[in-house]
Amino acid sequence: MSFIFRFVKRLVLTILIIFLLPAALALVWWGVKEHPSSWRTANWQSAGVLPPASRENDAVIYVMAARTGGMKGALAVHSWIVTKQKGAANYIRYDKLGWGDPVRRNAYAADARWYSNSPNVIFEVRGKRASMLTPKIETAIASYPYSYAGGYNIWPGPNSNSFVAHVVNNVPELGIALPANAVGRNFLASGNWYQLDADWTNLIVSWDGLVGFALGARYGFEVHFMGLVSGFDVLNPAIKLPGFGRIGYRN
Repeated sequence: MSFIFRFVKRLVLTILIIFLLPAALALVWWGVKEHPSSWRTANWQSAGVLPPASRENDAVIYVMAARTGGMKGALAVHSWIVTKQKGAANYIRYDKLGWGDPVRRNAYAADARWYSNSPNVIFEVRGKRASMLTPKIETAIASYPYSYAGGYNIWPGPNSNSFVAHVVNNVPELGIALPANAVGRNFLASGNWYQLDADWTNLIVSWDGLVGFALGARYGFEVHFMGLVSGFDVLNPAIKLPGFGRIGYRN
């Protein structure tokens, strides 16, 4: 019994240090910032992050993310995908939202603010590689199993980040992982308890997005608890903390 007690005590202490303490600090940091009072008063217009599509002659793909609204923004970002074929006059933006038909096309400007929060470009590719990968992205979007009305659950998923994670996991040629604070990214839309890339370089093990781990070239080493992520990356040196996401070298 003493062994079990010591194990439980150490487990609770570990969870407190690597998950709950960083999350609490993120909540304090976010709480002192100014935020819109509601979605009605938030700014949803273009942040001017992307160049006008008319100036982008090449095919391009962007994966973007911005802090979400309310106190959720302390711990989570909202992510989406933007594509443009060579010579096209406009970008195409894909999001999953929490109302109506979840998977939307061009519901907002390609680089629109999210609850007044400016987005960041997580990943971009252009030219021939973008032309090659765009059809694969569109196929992955079409195969998303939670695209029906009501197929959204803010936590632990399937949510907006579960949708984008489904796409990037099914197009491993993109070679990216969503930010560690993209809460919901570890909810596997396939319904399986694990996802192994075709080239065996990345593994995700997850129980409904609540508890699990990830290991590989894209993720480094991560431990997941209740949608929060802690871990580190050796190939692209960084640490990952709940709320703060990735801190270190940007790959």
